[in-house]
Amino acid sequence: MSTSALNVWFWRRMATWATLLGRDATALEYAERIAAARPDDPKALASLAHRRAGAGGRNEAIALLERAVALDGSQAGAWYNLGYLLQEAQRHDEAIAAFDRALAIDEKLDLAHYGKAISLVKTDRLEEAIAPLERNIALQPMSPFGFYQLAHVHHRLGRRAQVAKLIRRLSGFEPAVATRLERETGVRRDEPAPG
Repeated sequence: MSTSALNVWFWRRMATWATLLGRDATALEYAERIAAARPDDPKALASLAHRRAGAGGRNEAIALLERAVALDGSQAGAWYNLGYLLQEAQRHDEAIAAFDRALAIDEKLDLAHYGKAISLVKTDRLEEAIAPLERNIALQPMSPFGFYQLAHVHHRLGRRAQVAKLIRRLSGFEPAVATRLERETGVRRDEPAPG
């Protein structure tokens, strides 16, 4: 039995409404219908992966995203989402590769720079984590997350002056995060630079 385009359109609308009404299980059911009707549609697979991940099915979501990017490897968002789920699964080398694929498509995808850096930190590749964190900060200069992680990387590398500099920058727009970093690192924002 063939599924019409009208059925798929209807199921997409129903999934959207179910999501808006907080009926995630119903939205997942409709996403499964769509993916079953369109098994070679990377967008349908990615949508189902998103819903499966939200329902706690991370491994199923990873498999779906791997199929989606195998069918169409040109979507930076799909590669990023795959990297994110691989990172959650502690599969950091694979996550880094997925983030790199996302960045090859869209170099300005700040979250992929950040995700790559986090996986590099988790695998103790601190020096390599600096460049993606700096790029994340350049792309999102008012977001504290890149600053926070970069300060911790420099702290682990024993670079107190760099930590103090980052804390000073953060104090201008996120003073609570700057104070937290002072507490966590023992480095003060007004610390003089080494002579």
